[in-house]
Amino acid sequence: MLLTLRLTFESFVFAWQALRSNLLRTILSLLGVTVGIFAIIAVFMIVDSLEANVRQSMSFMGDKVVYVGKWPWVFEPNQPWWKYFNRPVPTAREFRQLERMLTPGGNKGVAIFVNKGGNTFKAGSNSVTDCSLQGVSYDYRNVSNVPVEQGRYFTLQEVDGARPVAIIGATIAENLYPGIDPVGQDFKTHGRHFTVIGVLKKEGKNLLGAPSNDANCLIPYNTFAGIFALSSTGMSGPSPSIGVKGADTDPGLLNLEAEMQGAMRTIRGLKPREEDNFALNRPEMIASLITKLFSVIGLAGAVIGSFAMLVGGFGIANIMFVSVRERTNIIGIQKSLGAKNYFILFQFLFEAVFLCLLGGAAGIFLVWLVTFIPLGDLTLYLSPGNITLGLLVSVGIGVVAGIVPAVLAANLDPVIAIRAK
Repeated sequence: MLLTLRLTFESFVFAWQALRSNLLRTILSLLGVTVGIFAIIAVFMIVDSLEANVRQSMSFMGDKVVYVGKWPWVFEPNQPWWKYFNRPVPTAREFRQLERMLTPGGNKGVAIFVNKGGNTFKAGSNSVTDCSLQGVSYDYRNVSNVPVEQGRYFTLQEVDGARPVAIIGATIAENLYPGIDPVGQDFKTHGRHFTVIGVLKKEGKNLLGAPSNDANCLIPYNTFAGIFALSSTGMSGPSPSIGVKGADTDPGLLNLEAEMQGAMRTIRGLKPREEDNFALNRPEMIASLITKLFSVIGLAGAVIGSFAMLVGGFGIANIMFVSVRERTNIIGIQKSLGAKNYFILFQFLFEAVFLCLLGGAAGIFLVWLVTFIPLGDLTLYLSPGNITLGLLVSVGIGVVAGIVPAVLAANLDPVIAIRAK
């Protein structure tokens, strides 16, 4: 055992000395691997960063939530669009019935909410345009993330009593009340005066331009319904949605989804053979599509990058054949002194692996430098998984590129090898 470890260590030493003695050739050899690893890991890094940024942009949909709506988020193939167009939208009455019918403890909250964009808010001589106005029920904070940084959330009495109170986003607060505390201040929109009771935490821009709380204003649902005439068919005006937050005891939300489907069918009086005239949507639907899309993009990028890796592998193999030829005489001397075949094999195999590891590490370093390039809303990050993948690919290429030259060197006849010039 000790002899094997000693010979293995000596193989490493011989390989390292060979690389140092031909420094220029070593650098030129690892350039191909560097370019290949850079191409592959850079593609994976960009794909992972894009997917992470897209998922973060969609975080406003919430986690473990089932939404009741008129339209499905993912359309089934060969389904006529008019079938969905004629569906009724969820109503406040259905929300209250669903809230009563769902099993207590089977969910963390049931909420109805509705949104309308393109609103203008005024406070004194200040105004802000193109803002979102959202009417929400009391349990909306349990269904979706409502990060109130200043002030407070609505009380149940304010929501049920349709009070003129509002929770505004950071951008709205900065434009309407520069330099002063927004909480307790008034603003006007759609002919109604509102009092600010809270300010949401600033989120900034996201990659997809998805809805942001910065330009969003939350008001009680009943207050919103008093301002806008909500259509029961959803063909005009804003259409409400109902969201139910699943409990931790139902990880897949299968029980909640089945219970919601039965309750909605009962509420709408559907017969057993009638199709659902509502859609149950989950953020996982879109997340699944995103995963498939980026998997295809990542595969395409890996195939393209593998061509650069292939060129690097051929370069390493060529250099290893040259190295074997140059050191044939030394191999013969080593074997005549008792060196085993595996000692010679490991010596050249380790040299090839060293070359590829150095090239791979250089490629990963270049990818890491790319993460500092500003790309607007897109944030690049190099994950530990991609670093590990790059190093493993480098080792694999080293083994594949060096195995044939190493085997040829290990099988040389010592008498013939000593006479080589």
